[in-house]
Amino acid sequence: MQIKCNVLDRQFQMYQQEYEEAALRVLRSGWYVLGNEVARFEEEFAAYTGRKYCVGLNSGLDALVMSVRALGIGAGDEVLVQSNTYIATVIGITENGATPVFVEPDEYFNIDAERLEAAITDKTKAIMVTHLYGQASNMDKIVDIADRHGLPVLEDCAQSHGARFHGKMTGTFGISGCFSFYPTKNLGAFGDAGAVVTDDEVFAEQIRMMRNYGSRERYHNEIEGMNSRLDELQAALLRVKLTHLDALNEERRVLADRYDRGISNSKIIKPQIREEADSIYHQYVIRCAERDALSWYLAENDIQTQIHYPIPPHLAQCYQQLGGKKGDYPIAEQYANEVLSLPIYTGMTEAEQAYVIEKVNAF
Repeated sequence: MQIKCNVLDRQFQMYQQEYEEAALRVLRSGWYVLGNEVARFEEEFAAYTGRKYCVGLNSGLDALVMSVRALGIGAGDEVLVQSNTYIATVIGITENGATPVFVEPDEYFNIDAERLEAAITDKTKAIMVTHLYGQASNMDKIVDIADRHGLPVLEDCAQSHGARFHGKMTGTFGISGCFSFYPTKNLGAFGDAGAVVTDDEVFAEQIRMMRNYGSRERYHNEIEGMNSRLDELQAALLRVKLTHLDALNEERRVLADRYDRGISNSKIIKPQIREEADSIYHQYVIRCAERDALSWYLAENDIQTQIHYPIPPHLAQCYQQLGGKKGDYPIAEQYANEVLSLPIYTGMTEAEQAYVIEKVNAF
């Protein structure tokens, strides 16, 4: 039996007629950029998250870059960010000329709130939180620290569509919730797409102008902007998937629970969920001291896995100028050497998952 790490077409097939009708509606409309579909998706996704405003963008990375820029953060400023996040989170900071200050993760793979205050300096201008692998971060503690120090919170929600902390949706704790709708995401488009959600009207308007060359009115460029527009086709397809998102997330929770109950190999550390948080299991990430051998063994048995992520940002070649070296962030480095994402996807069968569990336990 061959098991891929992710399978996208099964989810499409579940709602194929709805997707095709939405796509044809856009194609026949004659309007393909910043039209009714985008406006409707923005309204619907804002309502889903519980925020007042949503601005559709070209990608999750643009959401991060533009959110930092809208706060006026730039050269000489520092932004706190976790040391084991994906590189895009850090690019959101450095693309604006600001400096990332890395904070180690906790046992849940998210930023360790207990380490935040020690990293704050007079140059700190924001805290960037990533809800990694689909689990909500420790937001009560993070927001409390941010409020006491007068710092805005930016949330990277690229992997947490629908995850909650104390019943409150991720993306609603800070001034900006930054979402990616890359096809592999729980709320994935059929190409690149992203969005920012916020309750701040002025902030939302800044992002709206920024995405469209810095203009509210054509040819009247009030600020230096960029081209980062969510297109009508992706918005229409996202509107379909949004209506099914809760069910799709619940399916992943069922799959994760099956892994939790089935995996019994003492070499494997299964993911833990913080008591106040929940997870939508964008990834099911285990840890193993013999990770590379395990990955090779599973591949030999036709089970595809992935490593999220093998190189911590402070050791990335593109950030050599920051002076990071091995040993600077030992927890992030340990995770990078031990984490392995097992297959989890919409439509995964019990037989497929049973095969993965069997082979993991046999390692």
